[in-house]
Amino acid sequence: PGPSRLPGPRPYWREEPPWGGGKGTWGRPRQIIVDDDDSKIWSLYDAGPRNIRCPLIFLPPVSGTADVFFRQILALTGWGYRVIALQYPVYWDHLEFCDGFRKLLDHLQLDKVHLFGASLGGFLAQKFAEYTHTSPRVHSLILCNSFSDTSIFNQTWTANSFWLMPSFMLKKIVLGNFSSGPVDPLMADAIDFMVDRLESLGQSELASRLTLNCQNSYVEPHKIRDIPVTIMDVFDQSALSTEAKEEMYKLYPNARRAHLKTGGNFPYLCRSAEVNLYVQIHLLQFHGTKYAAIDPSMVSAEELEVQKGSLSVSQEEQ
Repeated sequence: PGPSRLPGPRPYWREEPPWGGGKGTWGRPRQIIVDDDDSKIWSLYDAGPRNIRCPLIFLPPVSGTADVFFRQILALTGWGYRVIALQYPVYWDHLEFCDGFRKLLDHLQLDKVHLFGASLGGFLAQKFAEYTHTSPRVHSLILCNSFSDTSIFNQTWTANSFWLMPSFMLKKIVLGNFSSGPVDPLMADAIDFMVDRLESLGQSELASRLTLNCQNSYVEPHKIRDIPVTIMDVFDQSALSTEAKEEMYKLYPNARRAHLKTGGNFPYLCRSAEVNLYVQIHLLQFHGTKYAAIDPSMVSAEELEVQKGSLSVSQEEQ
């Protein structure tokens, strides 16, 4: 039981993810080796039509694994989107992560992708877009409860010592950011689910993620200013301060904003319907182009005409 467990019995999780030998549309995770020395293994769920060459890729937060986005995968693949949820291996600096992620995209033969990043995943998505700005691999970004500067956590001076700490101390650091007071049942279930995911991470995995989360680094916005961005955040309590959210707005003044009244640290679990709607609205602008993440047969002719019209207007404005 997680820290949000309320008195009295209630179900652990109301909707079990359908990975189990053929159930659902995406089955068991695949493990892909991307380094020449076979030392870095990425786990992923790849769902949707394989002919789509610009899918939406999900990057989890510090405590998350690939399967925390199962509600997005189930909903979006039902609408004809191709989505990939990733679980990255142990990396100790941002450059090493970006190089490994680039190798993974090369292995999957994906030239361009849309990225959805939650918390640390959002920061890594921005760093990868920055890393590949001379030869862009990121076509758009959705940043959920994310940040642009690791100094907001005030732990840059301890980042290089996380690898020495035992697992229980690392988990205590992460759990300190989880809501501990009374919350509604859906948010409580989401926290319990994330606590269970946290327990599945080993010491090296957790230490590397906390290192990436707190290592002194920031995003250089001038390198990614031409990328369409949607900033998604919540109005209730989360690990991010109001100042960190305002900094994101200043960093991306032209970004679309997707606000959720409640959702805590994990809105993609407890407010999945709203998050999925915002994701579809973000991806709608690419329908009818070669960077669409949806099967063309799932898009109506009327919608394509509207998209082509808006695209021609934006090109004339430019």
